[in-house]
Amino acid sequence: MLKGLFANTRAKGMHYEQLAEQYLQAQGLLAVSRNYNCKYGEIDLIMREQNTLVFVEVKYRKNNRFGGAISALSQSKIQKLRRSIYHYLECNKLQNSLVRIDFIAIEGLSSDNIKWIKNIS
Repeated sequence: MLKGLFANTRAKGMHYEQLAEQYLQAQGLLAVSRNYNCKYGEIDLIMREQNTLVFVEVKYRKNNRFGGAISALSQSKIQKLRRSIYHYLECNKLQNSLVRIDFIAIEGLSSDNIKWIKNIS
């Protein structure tokens, strides 16, 4: 069903990032930025919860075969994410900011199956 729904994997990724952003906004977070790219990698979502910048990695899997979306977050991905966060903070002169890294795992065709894991590192 998903095959024909999205023009390409980037469109699919943007769709699920938007779902994650809407979910987090419903939980009281404010959107700051989406898809921040630098030489170290990409940050899917940057949100704010009170005085904390929340950097969010979003993963989607159509099913839980091979461990599902939660198992898609590797240590190497977390390292790339950290480097990208440091770059973002430095470029925006936010080195003294409170920071948290969260993970959103979405599985299946329903947007009801969203798991939010706070402070993954």
